Amino acid sequence: MGEVFRFKQFAVQQVGAAMKVGTDGVLLGAWAPLDRNPGAILDIGAGTGLIALMLAQRSAAETIDAIEIDADSFEVCTHNFEASPWADRLFCYHAGLSEFAEEFGPEYDLIVSNPPYYPETVGSGKPARDQARQQRALPFEELLGSAVALMTPEARFCVIIPCREEASFLQLAKDFGLFPALITRVRGNPNAETKRSLLCLERQPFPLQEDTLTIEENRYVYTEAYNRLTRDFYLRG
Repeated sequence: MGEVFRFKQFAVQQVGAAMKVGTDGVLLGAWAPLDRNPGAILDIGAGTGLIALMLAQRSAAETIDAIEIDADSFEVCTHNFEASPWADRLFCYHAGLSEFAEEFGPEYDLIVSNPPYYPETVGSGKPARDQARQQRALPFEELLGSAVALMTPEARFCVIIPCREEASFLQLAKDFGLFPALITRVRGNPNAETKRSLLCLERQPFPLQEDTLTIEENRYVYTEAYNRLTRDFYLRG
């Protein structure tokens, strides 16, 4: 993967970012529902800014904010926002989530996050990368509590997490007054186990819609469902 990852309508500079462009971010950016036309969107833990950029392309939201605590990743994200066609709608804050939530309050109609979820035992030897990957850097309790504080009454909160974390995450979300409305479970190929859960949470317990997304039919042969989800972004689409 090169220093710049190019999509159809924007490019993502990756040099200096703790985490590079990955499938999880692309999935969340393409999947998060926009049918309620959110006016204000927040990306928690923005990294390169990929998800916020995808939502800027997909939506007419006037405000698309992002939070990034790592200084180098914040600089990369800001650069990518300013170089995009939607620079006037995108802004990145160099801040911690709890402090941000206390300052800004319930302003956002859609909040998204590709949070760190690796245990502390999985280390890379690089502090910035570990901060972006390890759950201790942003515990799910802090993530959910801050998201609730930042959500407008009808807002949605969308995340992508490992399937193994789904049940405990949903129980924790219920404790914070959030309930799943949409769940898409993702597997790499038809014979693989589901590895990721895309969750859309709301304050009201609506009937739950669930489905499964398979990324590849065979190696580098993508399914029609995955192509349909991502075709507005990948150059190969």
